[in-house]
Amino acid sequence: MTTYTTIDSPLGELLLGGEGTALTSVSLPGQRNAPRVRAPRPRDGSPLGEAARQLGAYFAGRLTRFDLDLAPEGTDFQLRVWRALDDIPYGRTTTYGELAARLDVPRAEIRAVGAAIGANPLLVVRPCHRVIGADGSMRGYAGGVENKVRLLTHEGALQPMLACGDQTP
Repeated sequence: MTTYTTIDSPLGELLLGGEGTALTSVSLPGQRNAPRVRAPRPRDGSPLGEAARQLGAYFAGRLTRFDLDLAPEGTDFQLRVWRALDDIPYGRTTTYGELAARLDVPRAEIRAVGAAIGANPLLVVRPCHRVIGADGSMRGYAGGVENKVRLLTHEGALQPMLACGDQTP
């Protein structure tokens, strides 16, 4: 039986889903591919308490790598791509092409890697936000490109944007 809970985050309210203590999804309201939940979501989320604790520590800057039991559903190819995301270090980025090369996916099939990344059900935990365009551009992100920028800035992979009138240090 899937259980759900919500936690507050700098990105907004995150919806966590799980089977027992295994995390199956992390999503934002309105995110594409997010689970549709009709039943009320308990806030205590005791089976998902460790996931909530680690996400809180990540957003507080005290955690750089998650250590959770993950059980996302996907094809063999998607699971392979999602596991490869775990190898992208905190504060670093890679490109779709570099990730495809690491997975021995032919250049002609880079779009399949992008589609698998776009279907990642574990927002933040499986760091698909760390994959960017070859030209450094922020390409699609199921949680919204603005949240991708927030996450990469939080991790130090991007410099914070200066407000109008601010001067470079």
